[in-house]
Amino acid sequence: MKKLFFALFLMVAGTLAASAQLPAVTLKTIDGKTVKTDTLHNDGKPLIIDFFATWCKPCNRELSAIAEVYEEWQEETGVKLVAISIDQAQNVHKVAPLVSENEWPFETILLDPNGELKRALGIQMIPYTLIVDGQGKIVYKHNGYTDGAEEELIEVVRELVKK
Repeated sequence: MKKLFFALFLMVAGTLAASAQLPAVTLKTIDGKTVKTDTLHNDGKPLIIDFFATWCKPCNRELSAIAEVYEEWQEETGVKLVAISIDQAQNVHKVAPLVSENEWPFETILLDPNGELKRALGIQMIPYTLIVDGQGKIVYKHNGYTDGAEEELIEVVRELVKK
């Protein structure tokens, strides 16, 4: 009960503090395609955006923990996850092998080697996670990761899907 109350509190607080749209920044996928971040969407369903780096142990633990339950989350809520690497240009070649090695099933992995999107969103630390609602509004922000914190994410997504 305490966790549910906390999750609801965070969702309300996140909604009040974070009702902006994604900024328009052009990034590349790990296979070289260009993507404008303001066009990221999930056909009216929530979208999780997770900023990480190959060298960030908590980031990798978070994405691996989500990967374990991702298929279930998708079946239940239709949520999708976009992972965005903030590795600098000289290290972006490490991203695809890390994704492959961990078998992360996420549809989109983007590269932000110059930190443009990170700066536009005012992100100071990683891991940093956003949830975008079905209308494209940022409704939740969280930085850091502790084991089990992914449950907070899915609770917020479940609440959005109910609306």
